[in-house]
Amino acid sequence: MPENSRADLAEKNRLLREKLLKWLPEPGEYQTPIQGFSFFRHDDCASCENCFYDPAVGVVIQGKKRSIVGSQEYFYHENDSLLNSVDLPSRNYILDASPEKPFLGMGLKIDKYIVSQLMTELPMQAKVIDEPVRKGLSVTPIEADILDAFVRLTELLDNPEQIPVLAPMIVREIHYRLLTGPRGKYLRAINTTGTRGSRIAQAITWLRNNYKEPLQVDELAKKVNMATSTFHRHFKQITTLSPLQYQKRLRLYEAQRLMLVENEYASNACLAVGYESPTQFNREYKRLFGEPPARNIHKTRELQV
Repeated sequence: MPENSRADLAEKNRLLREKLLKWLPEPGEYQTPIQGFSFFRHDDCASCENCFYDPAVGVVIQGKKRSIVGSQEYFYHENDSLLNSVDLPSRNYILDASPEKPFLGMGLKIDKYIVSQLMTELPMQAKVIDEPVRKGLSVTPIEADILDAFVRLTELLDNPEQIPVLAPMIVREIHYRLLTGPRGKYLRAINTTGTRGSRIAQAITWLRNNYKEPLQVDELAKKVNMATSTFHRHFKQITTLSPLQYQKRLRLYEAQRLMLVENEYASNACLAVGYESPTQFNREYKRLFGEPPARNIHKTRELQV
């Protein structure tokens, strides 16, 4: 990278760091007044967060992070960007953070309507003959033009009266630059009607909405007009998990949330997420989180204090 480009990237990073520290003086998440646009701050490396990533583009402004998404491991740090095109289960570990130098990041949810609209307006982007099935998440250095758009989007927070007019334009610009840039293939593969990627995305949406129900993979494959073997293969290519493994993550992450946030007993959480056997629930919970539910929740609460 030319010296002037590195200097420009460093200056944009400095501006964003200042803004994030202003809006997040304490650890936590800040949902900005701009729909789908969030800031994140962590001051230590003790916690592990389990969540499902919504389709979004994120940028690390300061610090380092490790994520296990499905069965794939990712490491990213300052000025790295992740793009996930489908809902993916993730275990996140902060690797470099302190009160003096916190981990800072930002994310913008992908608007499928904007992506579809842009593909209609851009003939070259609409010409997709079922692109190869790709993983649902990629990590790359942030493109300078996208980082510049994030700077302008962040600066609007100091001028809230401008947000209704300018924010939608900048959000659309970010989608445009993602779609027409090197990472556009990930968005096209999922958002082009009729492709294998879009059919898997439909199946993922169904699973998110019906994770409590018993899963018949054959029936789900029929719902998205795919042969069972083809469906299973492409589902795993995109998510790195089988459909059954994906459903288990949905259930177990939600069960953990119910116990942590809503103080549910393990027996109640087990039934609430669709398990019929407490023994099976305890066994699968321990396999994913490394310890039984009660012990895991107790330890997690201690780390959060």
